[in-house]
Amino acid sequence: MELILWRHAEAEEGDGTMPDKKRRLTARGEKQAKQVARWLHQHLPRKRKVMVSPAERTQQTAHALDLPYEIEPKLGLGASATDVLTVAGWPDQAGAVLVIGHQPTLGRVAALLLGGEESDWTIKKGGVWWFSNRIRNDETRTVLRAVFNPDFA
Repeated sequence: MELILWRHAEAEEGDGTMPDKKRRLTARGEKQAKQVARWLHQHLPRKRKVMVSPAERTQQTAHALDLPYEIEPKLGLGASATDVLTVAGWPDQAGAVLVIGHQPTLGRVAALLLGGEESDWTIKKGGVWWFSNRIRNDETRTVLRAVFNPDFA
């Protein structure tokens, strides 16, 4: 299985007047999303599933990819690392699953997969962390295949 975590691109700051889930991407965020989407198009396998949080900014990030996606309420603000892994079907789902979500959740997923326990790791706005699950000598291994940030585009 391939699990790709994509943090939404830069969004408007919350000012308390609108619900957090309604915050939209900034002009810079739209540019970031397009840059990362170009990179993903070059690397995503054909067999893939794209799942996004119900928040406006994650859906806008997904639009830059121009692929079908599913809105998954369990990936919303306040989701746990376990929620993300369960919804994605880690580690048994066939193919690739791209999850577009939020901090601190995605950083906690990365920490859990690589370090064995949740910790508050940071994934930059618009950043992608790509994991694979492999079985070697009857042992399941998690491999970090790539980290990509919009400023590398």
